[in-house]
Amino acid sequence: MQVAFPPREQAHAPSGWPTLLRRLEFVAYPAAAGAAFAVLSLGVVTWLPALAAMAYALQRWRTDGDTRCFTGAFTAFPQYWRALWPHSLVSTVAAFVLTANITHLLGRSEPWTFVVVAAQVGIAAAAVIHHVALAAEAGRSPRGTVRSWSRAALVLGFGSAARGTALLGAVISAALLSLVVPLGPLLLGPSIPVLLALSLADPRRHTS
Repeated sequence: MQVAFPPREQAHAPSGWPTLLRRLEFVAYPAAAGAAFAVLSLGVVTWLPALAAMAYALQRWRTDGDTRCFTGAFTAFPQYWRALWPHSLVSTVAAFVLTANITHLLGRSEPWTFVVVAAQVGIAAAAVIHHVALAAEAGRSPRGTVRSWSRAALVLGFGSAARGTALLGAVISAALLSLVVPLGPLLLGPSIPVLLALSLADPRRHTS
């Protein structure tokens, strides 16, 4: 006579667990890429190649599911440094000049200073949009040239008012909203706008 044992209870993960993990990766991997960018940018003029290398790592994650966002940025950095260091040097000098001009003009009280400051701020905003788009295009096409990246970046950043506004808004909102996360502006401030630029330029995304 066979004794029927009651079925063994199986432990089931909460139904929302995969969804929670999926949401967490949208913070963890961009933060890892942002950490790599922060380290690579310690050379000051290395920030633009570092931004492109970060974009490359994020694009690999988006399209291929490659989660090595931190080490991937370091691996890609040398080729972007060789291609982008002149552009990065010029942009760094221009950023210092713009910052100095705005700081100086804010200390003056003449009526015309408001117009000049507004123009300087507009130039700075356009530069931010361009460089985020440039990094995204370089990350999408690592075998391209600076000229091809720049042309594609102009289309991505300024070919549509909605895209340009979205990119600028992402830069500002990422810096502000990430304040609730420890080191958030440092880790997520650069990666979220670049991730948005990648999504706008290339809607494909790894879903497995």
